[in-house]
Amino acid sequence: MATQKTSKKRTVGGAGDGDNRLPLDDILMGDCIEAMNRLPERSVDAIFADPPYNLQLQGELHRPNNTRVDGVDDDWDKFESFASYDMFTRAWLAAARRVLKDDGTLWVIGSYHNIFRVGTALQDIGFWILNDIIWRKTNPMPNFRGTRFTNAHETLIWCAKDKDARKITFNYEAMKSLNDGVQMRSDWLLPICSGSERLTENGHKGHATQKPESLLHRVIMASTKPGDVILDPFFGSGTTGAMAKKLGRHFIGIEREERYVRLARDRIAAVTRLDDNVISIAPTKRTEPRIPFGAVVERGLLSPGAVLYDPSRRFAARVRADGTLIAERARGSIHQVGAELMGAPSCNGWTFWHFEVKGKLVPIDLLRQQLRSELH
Repeated sequence: MATQKTSKKRTVGGAGDGDNRLPLDDILMGDCIEAMNRLPERSVDAIFADPPYNLQLQGELHRPNNTRVDGVDDDWDKFESFASYDMFTRAWLAAARRVLKDDGTLWVIGSYHNIFRVGTALQDIGFWILNDIIWRKTNPMPNFRGTRFTNAHETLIWCAKDKDARKITFNYEAMKSLNDGVQMRSDWLLPICSGSERLTENGHKGHATQKPESLLHRVIMASTKPGDVILDPFFGSGTTGAMAKKLGRHFIGIEREERYVRLARDRIAAVTRLDDNVISIAPTKRTEPRIPFGAVVERGLLSPGAVLYDPSRRFAARVRADGTLIAERARGSIHQVGAELMGAPSCNGWTFWHFEVKGKLVPIDLLRQQLRSELH
């Protein structure tokens, strides 16, 4: 097995002991567990892991026309037993947990062959699962033998370091923007890697399980910020590194196969980083300046006495000069009155209440956004 290469790229950390420094934007060649254990504790912001799936293939697979399917038959995907695979899984997850920051998150991708075993190990070690994401492939490989359903999806598990983790990065508004203004769901419809994106060597696939850039784009945009450090312990063809560089993040790759390292280095060298103003993340509403409803009244955007309605016009309330509302059987803040009228424990008054403009109802949240834009 190859030994870890010394990084000549940019590093972070104090002077002195090399163990206190991070090899940013480079690929460490060697065993992922040993390499992670040499990295500083709690030093990376996010981890994306695409481990061996332990496919347990039995012989070659052929299409109906008898041509051979270029499947995954590499030695790195072969394990003696489920027990040996479980030992390997728990070892690399423990190493990953040590190097992940307390507010960092980890992504693991797999298929039905391994993801349930990985999920058990994650929970046993102490990770806290946030979501399981179904990557539904628009162009999956068909089931040539016709003996079972076509395998048309893979599963990603997204988790925090433990259940008490606070302030993890989730760019909710960015995900909503990517999804045409609608809250991003946990089923992602994306194509597999193909065409010009697929890396080749001597007419063959450069890597059997190369992941599409669109998948890593979404993962990185969802859970990291510009300048964050993303670790990929199974670097392969370097999709994580390519997208990290493009989107203004740092990466650390670990890969034991020398030919994959060469492939990934050449690929990443050709990537151009996007400008800062292009990769900036839309702020979440929680991080935006707080605007009290009273400010809307003070600025004259809504006058005292104006009538507000819920979207169905079932409820109505009048605006008072002090920024509260009064309804037939409730008075108080925009949130309190909305909750009281609905008989609900809480209410987001900004999205519940609407005012009328030329016969159409418009949410009062637009007035809050107008005041926020003036502050910016």
